[in-house]
Amino acid sequence: MERTVPKSASDEIDLYIRTIYSLLRSTTDVQIRSLEEVHAGMNSSLHIEARKDRLDTSAFIYTTLRLPSCISEVNTIVLGQSSLVFARHGYQDVESWQQVYSKARRRPTYFDKNGTMAVFIASQSDIEDVVPVLTGFQIEWNKIHNLLTRDNHFVADQVKNLDTIKLAALLDISSDDASRLITIWGKDASLILSQIASQRCNFKIRLLSGSLSEYWRATRIWYDNIEKSQPKLLDRPVYFVSSNTHSIPNLLSGFALANKQPLINYIEEGADSILQAEWKELQASTTLSSLENFLYYALKKFQQSEDGKAYLSRQFADEIKYGIIRVPSEHSFDVETQVIELNKLDPSRLDPRLFASKEDAEFLKQSDALILNIDYPLGLGAYNILIKLAEHISEILGVYVMGKAATLNGVRGDIMIPNVVQDEHSQNTYLFQNVFSAADVMPYLVFGNVLDNQKALTVLGTFLQNARLMDVMYREGYTDIEMEAGPYLSAIFEMSRPKRHPVNEIVNLQGVSFDIGILHYASDTPLSKGKNLGAGTMSYEGVDSTYASSLAILRRIFVQERKRIMNTQ
Repeated sequence: MERTVPKSASDEIDLYIRTIYSLLRSTTDVQIRSLEEVHAGMNSSLHIEARKDRLDTSAFIYTTLRLPSCISEVNTIVLGQSSLVFARHGYQDVESWQQVYSKARRRPTYFDKNGTMAVFIASQSDIEDVVPVLTGFQIEWNKIHNLLTRDNHFVADQVKNLDTIKLAALLDISSDDASRLITIWGKDASLILSQIASQRCNFKIRLLSGSLSEYWRATRIWYDNIEKSQPKLLDRPVYFVSSNTHSIPNLLSGFALANKQPLINYIEEGADSILQAEWKELQASTTLSSLENFLYYALKKFQQSEDGKAYLSRQFADEIKYGIIRVPSEHSFDVETQVIELNKLDPSRLDPRLFASKEDAEFLKQSDALILNIDYPLGLGAYNILIKLAEHISEILGVYVMGKAATLNGVRGDIMIPNVVQDEHSQNTYLFQNVFSAADVMPYLVFGNVLDNQKALTVLGTFLQNARLMDVMYREGYTDIEMEAGPYLSAIFEMSRPKRHPVNEIVNLQGVSFDIGILHYASDTPLSKGKNLGAGTMSYEGVDSTYASSLAILRRIFVQERKRIMNTQ
């Protein structure tokens, strides 16, 4: 058969990756500025104005959201797979340092308050994410520095009482871009601008160990913690789900629906005008939005407020009562796990869209199966995790993957269902029978489209894409750009075949003995200028597609489990 692969990709991207790894082979710190030229020359779709003197606000916001707020105090970044690796290289007990967080990345990160930041990585995909983010941030930071000091002096009073108009004039950007920056920086906006004006950014970075065995060891540390907490995984059948930490538990525990009144009080008395407007439209029946989805979204907002913080611990306690156990990561990468016992679920508390009636769910009490849901990992971390689980779990009944993607033929909030995946890691083209079709998802999607029979491309990193690559992809029919499907399918090959996955081949996964289901919801439209997650976040518009996908996954699991129980009786 003819194989159309997006080959002409980009020599510039290949050069960038080779340069990153050649520098990180050094046993000492290397300066990020060594990468600035090849970074800019890549012409990344997320950093299209890297070479220009004016600020690329979307790129700066994108990178800022993926770095902790202490980044302005950091000069050295150290990458390692586990606390053992850090200790072996002289960074003793890094987990006793201040733990810091970024808004748009889940990666254990610690700051020694003296200029050094330790970052835990799960696979080489993390390197290919962290390094371009740091490089892009440094380029744009130094542009702002140059703008603020262009007259060879900077007066601190210039950033006092900062507002949108003032910031737009200072940085020569639009008022919309200035407003986004102020929203992200919050009350620290003036302080951050003063820090940028006072110093150029000059990061140094060091990779402590680049060996594959260390990634495997970090994955084993991650899994050992789960098995110790939930030994039942060793002898009970499992449905594996890669999604997020909120949608599956919300649909199964009924916590938000049982606490509807406190959520309504929060909405009506709070300051979130968007929530209030949506609630009024729901009450007036002038919107097609799902009440359940709206309450799930409101719950997250509520728990971030002072009055709602207590409800987080109440939710976790409630979940345990109904067989949903959360297992946080320890001493390695940050991928939370939830182990769900189907026979402990309460049919009366399940989301009403899962079953037509409470009685239809009674069969779950006869089940011995578990759902193992993980907070989806990045890139090759997906391969490492699924292979490790397959080594230890007695039987995997299905692999279901839900994740974000960029779309070349849809809009944000659309759902894409691929049955062909081109994997840039293995260079394989995977053909498989996706158990989902548009009919499985469409009844639960109020806004947007469901596009099935799509072709997906698993890329190496979000920054490692440019217009040339996307043009080649689009002409050859690839419309779904994401980061996990390829590694998961490589793992599935090894779970169902007696050898390691091949390289640069057409791989037919037909005939695998368990379900394979992959759903992607569109969070970016890179062919529309500025429509990436640097330009905004999914916010409420992402709730509809997230829960439509999660409902399809759970309904499929329940159908399969009912059949399995009937066949064993």
